Order: sequence, then C-alpha cells, then structure tokens
Amino acid sequence: MNRRFLLDLGERTVATYAQAWAGLLLADSTHLLSLGAARAAAIAALPAALAVIKGALAGSVLVSGTASALPAPAVPSSAVAQAPSETPVAVAAE
Repeated sequence: MNRRFLLDLGERTVATYAQAWAGLLLADSTHLLSLGAARAAAIAALPAALAVIKGALAGSVLVSGTASALPAPAVPSSAVAQAPSETPVAVAAE
C-alpha cells in the first residue's frame, strides 16, 4: 500500500464517520432516536471501521490503487494526444 492509497482510504474513512455521526445527530434531534452526542459518536465509528476494512480489501484484492472497489476509468491514449492546447471560446452575438 502506497501513500496515495492510504490518503484515499483515510479520506473515505473520515467522510464515512462524519456522515454517520451527522445522520445520527440529525435523527436524535428529530426524535427518531434517543441518543446523546457521545453515544452517536461511538456508534458512528462502526461504519467508519467497515469502510476501512472494505477499502483495505479493495486495495489488496483488486489492486486498483485506490480504496474504491470500482475500476478507474481508462483514458484512451489517442484522446490525450489529440487534446487541443487551447479551448475555443464562443462569443455570443448581440
């Protein structure tokens, strides 16, 4: 596992934790659940831990270079070679 993979996995883990915690706090504030902030923070760690496990498996089994289980889209070499150096700007007629 390289540095880029670990940064990707860390970002996904922190995002998963923050989303789960925010969702639990929102559910608590609307009285869908009866949780305190500390309990919501502890429960939100479970999906974050699962994100780490899933990312580690995706990185080691699929060898995609990222924590995503989806393959990265391939860029055709012909599209890169034929890319214009400047993008034309359309001017609207008045």
